[in-house]
Amino acid sequence: MIAIGCDHGGYDLKLEMIKYLEREGLAYKDFGCNGESVDYPIYARKVGQAVLDGECEKGILICGTGIGISIAANKMKGIRCALCSDCFSAEATRLHNDANIIALGGRVLGPELAVKIVDTFLKTPFSGDERHVRRISMIEE
Repeated sequence: MIAIGCDHGGYDLKLEMIKYLEREGLAYKDFGCNGESVDYPIYARKVGQAVLDGECEKGILICGTGIGISIAANKMKGIRCALCSDCFSAEATRLHNDANIIALGGRVLGPELAVKIVDTFLKTPFSGDERHVRRISMIEE
């Protein structure tokens, strides 16, 4: 299952992501918001906790730029949230960092590119290479 959440700046893009998840037949849980003005750390925490608890395998977070919501998510021990605005970064963060949440900027990305980025993120497995496992362990210390 995929956890998804946003603030008001990411609401429209969240709706596009939900359409993509439904088209792909991927189960998801929407943690909000519903378009009203909100504080992004609340939604970063909700999605992050769902991933940490094992309720959801991965997460998608969206705010206006993706910056604030990714910073908030990365405050949670065990979360590796990557702000991505291209497919190469989405692939690399899964292969090398085993990122468990992707952050997007709703005011930065168009929906078609955002879908490609999320598709790449969700379909790329962690490489499991020893050097990457070692580096992730260093991050988690």
